[in-house]
Amino acid sequence: MTKRHTYDTASEAINDLIRRGYTTELTLLADKNCIICNHSSVELSPNDFEIDEIYRFEGNTDPGDEMIVFGVSSEKHKVKGVLVNAFGVYSENTTSDITKKLQMHI
Repeated sequence: MTKRHTYDTASEAINDLIRRGYTTELTLLADKNCIICNHSSVELSPNDFEIDEIYRFEGNTDPGDEMIVFGVSSEKHKVKGVLVNAFGVYSENTTSDITKKLQMHI
């Protein structure tokens, strides 16, 4: 995983990742221990994807406004997408493999 760019806002990071081919919208499903591709319903287990890039943004006045943007790819499923998590993956008290993998990169 390599952080290659610097952005002032999460929307800048998301838009640039999309421009660079990370076009699939991804959602974290900690209870199912996977990330799901929103348009195709493909479920990616922790072993099915790599975290290529990560960008962390903190709120100006409230640390609870933290947002984390992940550039994620899966060779197995031919997916490149964006996973956005508003502080949750960092603060959840969960032991799922999916959140462990994401937290490892934060």
